Amino acid sequence: MTHPLLNLRDGPIARLRLTRPEVHNAFDAMLIAALTGALEALAGDDDIRVVVLEGDGASFSAGADLNWMRGMAAASEADNRDDALALARLMRTLDELPKPTIARVHGAAFGGGVGLVACCDIAIGTPQAKFGLTESKLGLLPAVISPYVIEAIGARQARRWFASAEIFDAMQALRIGLLHEVVEADALDAAIQRQIALLLKAGPHAAAQAKSLVRQVAAHSDRDRHDADNAALIAQLRVSAEGQEGLGAFLDKRKPGWCQ
Repeated sequence: MTHPLLNLRDGPIARLRLTRPEVHNAFDAMLIAALTGALEALAGDDDIRVVVLEGDGASFSAGADLNWMRGMAAASEADNRDDALALARLMRTLDELPKPTIARVHGAAFGGGVGLVACCDIAIGTPQAKFGLTESKLGLLPAVISPYVIEAIGARQARRWFASAEIFDAMQALRIGLLHEVVEADALDAAIQRQIALLLKAGPHAAAQAKSLVRQVAAHSDRDRHDADNAALIAQLRVSAEGQEGLGAFLDKRKPGWCQ
């Protein structure tokens, strides 16, 4: 049986490629476990600075595998809960990964595939990419991925797309915030490389903490605590080895050590 995931490394870059092209990289239990495991391993790998998530073949990911769904439809409620929790673990692991992540989106991204895009820090797609939160056509809802999709596109947009199950194109995805950039297919890899180059210029620790900072600020309702926490964070960063190197390099008009 072909492994559902390739973990390709090029220096500080890890490329996680979904490799089920015959089913448009649809999820099953094996793919969910493989991707979760790979992300958990990368989280603790100090040599990796950026993670790119991509799909093999014609699509990014078409969501849930039909045979897998057929099996879960015949399973107990408890088994379905455990299955959904495994998917929830994958989404949270990707969302909270202490590395910048880039989704390279081409072809179809449906259901859980949209969840993967929403969990990545940067999402770049081609004009041919198609998106859909199609669960309501099956009498279901995108419940597990909903926190990440709503965070990406906002509650107002989510109410439409969750209920209607419409397919929408890359320009609509760009307008509602699911994609950051749309480029022609022959320029996709160059656009990914530009983002990687920018991310590698950032301090590794700062880049790792960026999403954590955004999450904390978005969640805070206590403004005094918010100010105190942010002041403590910037003070910690300024006196850290990375902060000292970054500030010193700027003042000395040289590149910081992580860009050498």
